[in-house]
Amino acid sequence: MDLLWDDKPKEECGLFGIFAPEKEIARLTYYGLYALQHRGQESAGIAVSDGRKIVVEKGMGLVSEVFSPDLLAGLQGKMAIGHVRYSTTGSSLLSNAQPLVVHFQNGMMALAHNGNLTNAVEIRQELGSQGTVFQTTIDSEVILNMIARYRRHSLEDAIIKTMIDIKGAYALLIMAEDKIVGARDPHGLRPLCIGRLGERYCFASESCALDTIGAEFVRDVKPGEVVTIDDAGLHTRFGTPQERIAPCSFEYIYFARPDSTLDNLNVWESRRQMGVQLAKECPIEADVIIPVPDSGTPAALGYAQTLGIPFEEGLLKNRYVGRTFIQPTQELREVAVRIKLNANKQVIHGRRVVMIDDSIVRGTTSSKLVEMVKGCGAKEVHLLISSPPVKYSCYYGIDTAEREKLIANQMNIDEIRRFVGADTLYYLSEEGLKKALGSDSVCLACFNGDYPTTVPKKFSKEDMEC
Repeated sequence: MDLLWDDKPKEECGLFGIFAPEKEIARLTYYGLYALQHRGQESAGIAVSDGRKIVVEKGMGLVSEVFSPDLLAGLQGKMAIGHVRYSTTGSSLLSNAQPLVVHFQNGMMALAHNGNLTNAVEIRQELGSQGTVFQTTIDSEVILNMIARYRRHSLEDAIIKTMIDIKGAYALLIMAEDKIVGARDPHGLRPLCIGRLGERYCFASESCALDTIGAEFVRDVKPGEVVTIDDAGLHTRFGTPQERIAPCSFEYIYFARPDSTLDNLNVWESRRQMGVQLAKECPIEADVIIPVPDSGTPAALGYAQTLGIPFEEGLLKNRYVGRTFIQPTQELREVAVRIKLNANKQVIHGRRVVMIDDSIVRGTTSSKLVEMVKGCGAKEVHLLISSPPVKYSCYYGIDTAEREKLIANQMNIDEIRRFVGADTLYYLSEEGLKKALGSDSVCLACFNGDYPTTVPKKFSKEDMEC
């Protein structure tokens, strides 16, 4: 378990797909996945089709660890889909890596999925009672089996019938021998966009992946939409009616890369506006504003600009470190934190410091960072959070802690302030977050428990795997 980032929720997956017979599609997919590596670091996979058969290569680890130049050279075809995955506890297995590929009566099919179904257990039980055999523990295989069951119709019809049955959050890429189909849940909880490379099209979880391969951003896949790319170009239809539109607010707060634009909202500017709203709600007399890098940086900049207080890098991140793990002694735990972040004493010593972070989940990281900054001689440390308190678990493909482990669910704000050791602790209000995003149509369920779909009363972590 990663000590420093254990206090952050974890995204599940990143998707990339491209139809471009004239291009090196495996290598382009590799670069697209590389740009989406922040969305999942447990496994990576690429499936390619040459129009007759589908071949898949996948493995555990980062994109650069799974795919060598020789392996990519062997993946020849006219289209490809790729996947990077973060897995929940106990499910970091090669069998759960994606894309999933199956043979069935009408040919072959590959699927890559980001999100989580809230009725996967019921569907799995129903399919199992009908003789369906499962080879993984993930709900993505439930979706694949549902599509295969309906495949006596066209692939698009089968996907639409499946979308009627499944509930929850999903962005999907489904590849047959001759086409790629992208689909998004009717609430738009998980992101998916369309790009154009020359006369050909591609899909990605975030627009930054399109930028990486030199593709032009076309638009986001709309909630409930089914989009096909094939030799004839791009075709679209709606699988299910749009329901309450509620894209995940944590994409803007923490998950997405700051250079991405999701549903017409630029992530960097959204985060900067969160800092502007923090400054309006909680102005503090301070000597310096410092971010917790990297996701806290735009908010800290917005806060500093609004109040006219100097912005400095008071915490420096080691960008060459991978995962660190909890060590058996307190002394080594402190070393593990400092491997990834270290305080810049020149900026901090003798000054009143406002430190801005994007969220607090368990509180463990925040307490270490406040202690570190105070240890460098800060007169005061005021911790401001650019999102509301996380009080509820997510059921839509984000690995937050169980509800009883969420510090804001167990303590009030002053108790959390004392726990982390800050002189001030302030969270951005829900209204401030909505103003920063310029929208009321976002999912805030992890803050207020107002889920856009029905969720089970009991929900285990095994039920939350994508």
